[in-house]
Amino acid sequence: MINRQALRPLPRLTLILGGARSGKSTYALQLARAHGGRVLFVATATAGDAEMAARIARHQAERPPSWGTRELPQGVGQALLADPPQADVLLLDDLTLLVSNVLLTALDDPTATDAQRQAEAMVGAEIDALRRAQQTLPLAWIVVSNEVGLGLVPPTPVGRLYRDVLGRANQQLAAAADTVVLMVAGLPLFLKEANHG
Repeated sequence: MINRQALRPLPRLTLILGGARSGKSTYALQLARAHGGRVLFVATATAGDAEMAARIARHQAERPPSWGTRELPQGVGQALLADPPQADVLLLDDLTLLVSNVLLTALDDPTATDAQRQAEAMVGAEIDALRRAQQTLPLAWIVVSNEVGLGLVPPTPVGRLYRDVLGRANQQLAAAADTVVLMVAGLPLFLKEANHG
């Protein structure tokens, strides 16, 4: 499944987008494995119930035991800058849950008059810190995120806010990325490719 992209050094930032079960994580794992260097896997999921715990366990089993792992549901950029990883590649899986975790923290009271503004500001600060870490740390970054703008408009205000802030976060990272890949049915479509000369 890995094509010409894996045969060259990884770009500084690769963003992998797609819908649910599109093959995003599998492709990201293959890309990181193909690099052959030290990999740090940054996990943003939390085991809120038994089904999610089982999903996390399956994902953990797919990763090589030599990879490092940090579980960071929030504050990813700050944590990485405070304790820089000894790695060549950082795989963040995924931005979708990171934004969700920050949003849920920000929306303790979603009926507050400034809840939306506060939530947007907190997600913006999270993405800014992530970008600072990406620009500062000498690593190749692979970031996985869901493309949530292709489906129906969410029926709730919180759902619409989530779609909007994640969409903006994806746009920020896509603009900064060297390579952007859209996964469809397990196939990578290159939206933006790094120029390796």
